[in-house]
Amino acid sequence: MASFNCTTACRAGGLDKGLSYAARYYVMRSSTDPTLLVLASLADGDKHGYAMMVDVKEFAGVEMGPGTLYGAITRLEAQGLIKGLQPVDRRRPYRLTAAGRAQLQEHLAALEPLVRTGLRRLRRA
Repeated sequence: MASFNCTTACRAGGLDKGLSYAARYYVMRSSTDPTLLVLASLADGDKHGYAMMVDVKEFAGVEMGPGTLYGAITRLEAQGLIKGLQPVDRRRPYRLTAAGRAQLQEHLAALEPLVRTGLRRLRRA
């Protein structure tokens, strides 16, 4: 597995050098975190696994393989953040729970100041 170089990745992603290493890492790591991506995908409605993979590819540009996706789904279900619904035509849709919605809101709220700061600093450059 390739190592993650935050400095290189954050610069490539346009994040300002003025953000701390920890802040830049948090933003970059979060943008590809499978659990966050699944929660964000389910925020606008129930979806089965393949629909989530397509949605995540469209809104985040991240291709999640089945192992990554279903590993995240398993963890999120165990934490009570999503719940599986009755299968429809052999496809099992999932729904964001109230706890999952709260977790997603909290995570996105934590990212907002970092992103806002980086964008403001880029405008000044």
